[in-house]
Amino acid sequence: MKGDSRYMVKLKDLSSFAHRKVNLVGLVVEFSVPRRTNGTDYCTVLKIIDQSQQTPEVTVNVFMRNIDGLPHLRSHKDIILLCSFKVEFYNQNYTAVYDHKASSFALFDGRITNDFTPYQVSPSFYSLHSDKHFVRRMRNWSQITPFDAGTSDYAVLLKDIKGHEFIDLVCMVLHLCEISNDKWMLFVWDGTDAPALHLEKEVGADKLPLQLEQTGLPPNVLNNFPRLGTVLRVMIDEKYEHFGNHFKIVRDWVRIRNLHCRTVSGLWEGVLTPQTKIRHLSRNDNSVVGHLRDYKERIARQEVPNFEQARCTTLMELLTSPLVRGMFKCVVRFLAVLPAEVECFRSPTGSYRMRITLEDPTARIHALLQSGDADEFFGDELDIDALAVKMNRLLGMSESDNTWRNPPWSVCCIGFHSSNENDLWGSRHFHICNTRLVT
Repeated sequence: MKGDSRYMVKLKDLSSFAHRKVNLVGLVVEFSVPRRTNGTDYCTVLKIIDQSQQTPEVTVNVFMRNIDGLPHLRSHKDIILLCSFKVEFYNQNYTAVYDHKASSFALFDGRITNDFTPYQVSPSFYSLHSDKHFVRRMRNWSQITPFDAGTSDYAVLLKDIKGHEFIDLVCMVLHLCEISNDKWMLFVWDGTDAPALHLEKEVGADKLPLQLEQTGLPPNVLNNFPRLGTVLRVMIDEKYEHFGNHFKIVRDWVRIRNLHCRTVSGLWEGVLTPQTKIRHLSRNDNSVVGHLRDYKERIARQEVPNFEQARCTTLMELLTSPLVRGMFKCVVRFLAVLPAEVECFRSPTGSYRMRITLEDPTARIHALLQSGDADEFFGDELDIDALAVKMNRLLGMSESDNTWRNPPWSVCCIGFHSSNENDLWGSRHFHICNTRLVT
């Protein structure tokens, strides 16, 4: 079919080309994370639209022998040109399917520009002069046509998630990092606080991690995180090879469909599945505008959980403060204490010294409680049994539940100091002070 032009089929006309090979051009509005199939191929599923059809979106199945050869989207409204894709009828809709022997594709920047060079092509793709015309028309149309995240019966905010369910989440991708050999983690945020979780009674301080990643994020990354709202960790395992090499949507908004939510060590975790799809959103998207508006209103109100009056600081603010030392009031949960036995709270010299694991919707930290600060915290309570009762309440213990505990929200003062001014965050230590236990 080499020549000066290609015959492009409109998406609305696919039904007339069943079981035939066609050329298509469209805006990519959604994609699945590339993964290995049950056979030897790798695959990704795209959703595309054109001027003739925006609903339903047309599914495109692309298969490659090498994961690097699959289409890897860069940004919102990017354009794909598909050559010799076979039209099949599947799930009551017509689908375009890659054929190893004949098919090829090219990806183009969706923004208005005089550059018509594709940023990715499959090995057998060849350019024609007429491609410019199709790409230019698609770019011009996309600029005047609004696209949004659409509607979903499964769309929820992080504040409304429940354990072990599949959700659709509109969120900003804050960061991406490799946490072990070809295992990656996304850090996503929607401006709301995920619900506090119950903890297993038998899980002690030594079994409660501060974060799901083995090593905490470096300060230059944390400093770019919002100070309010939960940052959800999303796990991407080895099935999604080279994920970090191709996923380019960082510091942008997306809708993640069919994200599996679960809990690990009292922390929320998202997991990508073969059914997960990602839709790149613009900042003008209605859902994004709504999220940002709600977040700005929240900052204006300076809200924190269960505390309506005074301004309180989040643990994320403590972690990222540029001060060498400071002291702030926080609303936190006391998750664990080390040592766990009340009779061991004092050292052989008679002074209190213990490490407390604290949590709020933004982070977990370890804070020391010792010496005079501990004397003030416990007051005149010297009876071991009475002190144990108070600590059990603080840690959310209940005599009626032998399996779970639910620490209440408490107001306390947390101080910090950095022992090295050249490494403020790496040398930062926290301690509880100016606080009295009143449970």
